[in-house]
Amino acid sequence: MPSARFREALPFNSRVVLMAGFGGLLALMGFSGIDALQALNHIQNANDRIGAEYLRRTRVLERIRSDLYVSGTYVRDYLLEPESGKAEGHRYSLLESRRDMDAALAEYRGLVNAGEAAPFGVLTRELESYWTTLEPVLAWTPEQRRASGYIFLRDEVFPRRQSMLAIADQIGRVNETQLNAGRDQVAESFRQSERRLVLTIAVAIGLGLLLAAFSIHRILAHEAETAAARAELQQLSAALVEAQEAERRSISRELHDEVGQALTGVLVEMANLTTLIRGRDHDALARKALDIKKLVENSIATVRNMALLLRPSMLDDLGLAPALAWQAREVSKRSGVWVEIDADRVPEDLPEEHKTCIYRVTQEALHNIVQHAGAKSVKVVVEQDDGRVRLAIRDDGRGFDPQREKGMGLLGIHERVARLGGQFAIESSPGRGTELRVVLPVPALVGGSA
Repeated sequence: MPSARFREALPFNSRVVLMAGFGGLLALMGFSGIDALQALNHIQNANDRIGAEYLRRTRVLERIRSDLYVSGTYVRDYLLEPESGKAEGHRYSLLESRRDMDAALAEYRGLVNAGEAAPFGVLTRELESYWTTLEPVLAWTPEQRRASGYIFLRDEVFPRRQSMLAIADQIGRVNETQLNAGRDQVAESFRQSERRLVLTIAVAIGLGLLLAAFSIHRILAHEAETAAARAELQQLSAALVEAQEAERRSISRELHDEVGQALTGVLVEMANLTTLIRGRDHDALARKALDIKKLVENSIATVRNMALLLRPSMLDDLGLAPALAWQAREVSKRSGVWVEIDADRVPEDLPEEHKTCIYRVTQEALHNIVQHAGAKSVKVVVEQDDGRVRLAIRDDGRGFDPQREKGMGLLGIHERVARLGGQFAIESSPGRGTELRVVLPVPALVGGSA
């Protein structure tokens, strides 16, 4: 999948930055969502509370207003009713209205806010005065009601009722003002929540843009690195092809110059031998046969050396340690560089690909040392521990800068080691020799049997 390849391509630090950035972005979006929900819930609750308080105060105030208005009607009916029984019924209804009004006043007293306290106090005092004025009237006789009832209604009851209804209306307006103030608070809370949400969205968009820019930068950088690696791989492939051709030319020259000339010499000597046989010169015949034997032996030795260079049979027949020892002797014989091999701690059941890799790495390293290092001695150590095979090659040559000088040999070593999932490292500096280290993982079965 492309996403999986992208994750593998990015360096560890870049992945950490991207994961932290996207995690922070998701956390910020989650926090903004939770904060918005909480703000909306708070606004809804505040709006419901304000509306409920307003409705409750309005209902209680309407009860007071209604009882006040009805009380005037009951007083009128009481004063103007000529029959005593009906008048008593109106008086009883008036007293019931007063009890309901007192209950409503007690309930509203618990709902009064600061803005309603003053008008509510005036209303309470006016109502007390109103009922105090009505108390003597409730004991009047029918004659007193007929004589003074209308005048009392006109001069006392109706003006007081109108005054108290005006006060109740004033309280209602204060109540409505409080409702509007509460709604303003809710609106301000909503605006604050809106500003926080806009800020959070802006931060999230900014962070998203930064992450997008960083991701694009890393992708472009990776594409550039991939292009460079592809170009290097093409160069490596071309160099490998050239190296193969050079090796083939070398083998061809060896076959032509050594084996071909030796076999040609054998043919010539065989012709001479045939002449001698005809002349029956037994001494010359014996010498010629000996010369032919030497030519054949030299040809066999040449072919054997070429075969060993291509693939030493002792690596298959005797194992890794003897093959490395033969290789060390051959290098020392040809170049005069003393090569010491320490490979006694390597198990015999090491996989063939591991044996071949160690042999070829050692072969290439010794070739580079002989050609370029100017070393006098080399030590090769091969050992196995913890399911891994370790190879270390140290020389006392002139050294070099591994960051600047990377030849085909080192690239080939790196490719061989990487193919087996191993690690390759080289340490060197001018004038201090070189140490090459290879670590190859070994299958669990082999590691357990070692």
